[in-house]
Amino acid sequence: MDDLAKIKNILEAALLVAGEPLAPAQLSRLFDPALEQDLIRKLLEEIRAEWTDRAVELVRVASGWRFRAKPDLQPYLDRLSPEKPPRYSRAVMETLAIIAYQQPVTRGDIESIRGVAVSTYVIKTLEDRQWIEAVGHRETPGRPALYATTKQFLDDLNLRSLSELPPLTELDPSHLLELPDAPAKAAETPLALASPILGTPAIASDELSASSAGSGGSDTPEAKQTFH
Repeated sequence: MDDLAKIKNILEAALLVAGEPLAPAQLSRLFDPALEQDLIRKLLEEIRAEWTDRAVELVRVASGWRFRAKPDLQPYLDRLSPEKPPRYSRAVMETLAIIAYQQPVTRGDIESIRGVAVSTYVIKTLEDRQWIEAVGHRETPGRPALYATTKQFLDDLNLRSLSELPPLTELDPSHLLELPDAPAKAAETPLALASPILGTPAIASDELSASSAGSGGSDTPEAKQTFH
């Protein structure tokens, strides 16, 4: 490489065309020989600072770094596409909120909290969206799957770690109660996807707040809630 300026140009170009977050390990392989990841991180921070006053910003999410339009400009950009964001049922949103705040949890745990049966449709919807995944099995009869959120879930909310989710105290806790088997959950916690605190929180999502207002009955896909 001729100099750091050229390296930064290459990093910028890669991030602008990637279409998905890139980790420092991936970016380091753009060069031969591969650059130290510490140097990559340092240059990414410099690039982020250089783009501060522009319409596009460089942000860090769970899977790595990516460019995005500044949030206050997104309503204008949405007019470029007539497509509406996916809409999910209230049952899907409540189930996602429970998994996000109580993970790892089994389907039975979710049913105990919500007070209704969790349909296969709900779990499949979240798995197909790549927001949840099975991270293990509880050592009880039947060995039910334990579900946790994914890095894709964090990326879609522009979060770097689970610690950046809105505090549970800011939500209606009526359907996000502590599970009764706290000792068992404490032993299972290492199975959950959990990233360290990486600094100032990114944009917090209001959608999970909406999901905390639950209702009785069975899960059906008709009642809708928007999730961006």
